[in-house]
Amino acid sequence: MRPGTPWPEAWPEVECAEYSVGFRDDVRVGFDAASVSLTTPASTFAVRMPEGPTRDALASLAGGHVPLGELLDGFEPAERSRFQGLLGRLGRLVEYGVAVGGRDLIRLQQTGLEADPVAGAVRPDDVVRLSRFALCRSRSGVLALESPLATARALLDHRAARVLVSSLAAEQRVGDLAEQVAADAALPDTCALLGVLAGAGLVDVRRADGRFDEEGPALRQWEFHDLLFHSRIRSGRHDAPLGGTFPHRGRLAPQPAVKPVPDGPAIELYRPSLEAITERDPGLTAALEGRRSFRSYGDRPLTAEQIGEFLYRVGRVRTLFVPAAGDEPGGEIVSRPYPTGGSSYELELYLTVQRCAGVEPGIYYYDPVAHRLVLVNDAYRDRRAMLEAASVATAREADPDLLITMTSRFQRLSWKYSGMAYATTLRHTGVLYQTMYLVATAMGLAPCGLGIGNADMSARVLGLDYLRESSVGDFILGSRPPGDPGIWDPAQGWEWVNDPQWAAWAGTELGRT
Repeated sequence: MRPGTPWPEAWPEVECAEYSVGFRDDVRVGFDAASVSLTTPASTFAVRMPEGPTRDALASLAGGHVPLGELLDGFEPAERSRFQGLLGRLGRLVEYGVAVGGRDLIRLQQTGLEADPVAGAVRPDDVVRLSRFALCRSRSGVLALESPLATARALLDHRAARVLVSSLAAEQRVGDLAEQVAADAALPDTCALLGVLAGAGLVDVRRADGRFDEEGPALRQWEFHDLLFHSRIRSGRHDAPLGGTFPHRGRLAPQPAVKPVPDGPAIELYRPSLEAITERDPGLTAALEGRRSFRSYGDRPLTAEQIGEFLYRVGRVRTLFVPAAGDEPGGEIVSRPYPTGGSSYELELYLTVQRCAGVEPGIYYYDPVAHRLVLVNDAYRDRRAMLEAASVATAREADPDLLITMTSRFQRLSWKYSGMAYATTLRHTGVLYQTMYLVATAMGLAPCGLGIGNADMSARVLGLDYLRESSVGDFILGSRPPGDPGIWDPAQGWEWVNDPQWAAWAGTELGRT
């Protein structure tokens, strides 16, 4: 399609199809003496435009859909070309209606930035099916058909369009499909409408070689939810607000930067000296190169001191800023050892302890301000259920001494971010995984990040509301197994482990000093 050309102008003539154009429902148009202002949910901008046919045409579009041919026929050739360019530049602000046989069936709204839909001719003998990536949902009281593969959204205004789409779950011949929905759309109507939906990327047409486009190797390896998620958390393929838009400011209160601590018996944790840690830690390169996952452990359990040092280095609240009374809500922020977007720090840590010298078995919440563990569940069956789920995630190679469950307080992010809140919490989870790996490696412990967890069970066991706070990551920890040589630290010239007994073993067995 040529840049700056309205969609239907680039489409081939399709029998029975008629097109109209109008501003989308969420666009407001204002006029003053020299310009036209366009207001969307995301922004407002003005176009310099004195009195004339272009201004009159925009005014008519503000009142509702206008047949495209009628709209363009009111221009001289040069003016028509300029107006076509303007419609092309308006892109997501306008929508195109598709009428077949004199009935308005659907509206198409551009969602992609890089490509516009191009309708194609669909014949009665063609075999079609709904894209396996397509989804239907309610949008402003209308059933909307969307897909991460599509460059447009189809609003199914008429019953005929809804019946046709609902009949496309299984692949079938267009002629047969038209007979099934004959009460709602004749064969030419069906062909015309399917051509528009196929051009938008919502319907898949079998090619001459007998295969559908979605049967190629790249799309076969995408799952529906993965591709939808990928398309929605970055700009380019959707038209929803994205980023720090503060969608709930003024309507909902922001979540506090620090979660209120649950009631329960508490264990004060060891606070290490950062100066002493700096003197004995290996270098960053040694920790990075020596990092690996462990699924077996030594005879000696972790100690309360080790857990205290580990949590102090990965998750404590270093500083807390609380805005003054009367300041704008949402300004409360904290700082922790790992980075997050907007200093949100929505992640919380819960420890399921099976074996630790100095800490009784149980399930604890880590209080990052007071640096202590608070018992939230001491039921044996719940503890075993959490540890069993972690063991299954390692193909039962591990029976964890300690399971750390990372939960996200989702509303802490979604109050500020549109379209990317959940993606951002997963990014933070990955950052925290790496931080835990490096600290555990530096401490000579046995870490392992898990790829699977049970969010429903953990919400129940931890006493959480699944929609407000539930698990997004899991990490297991223990002491290093016998015979593990540690990591090589080139700065010290020997096989380094943060344990005198292992260091002595490494120096003796490996012949290093």
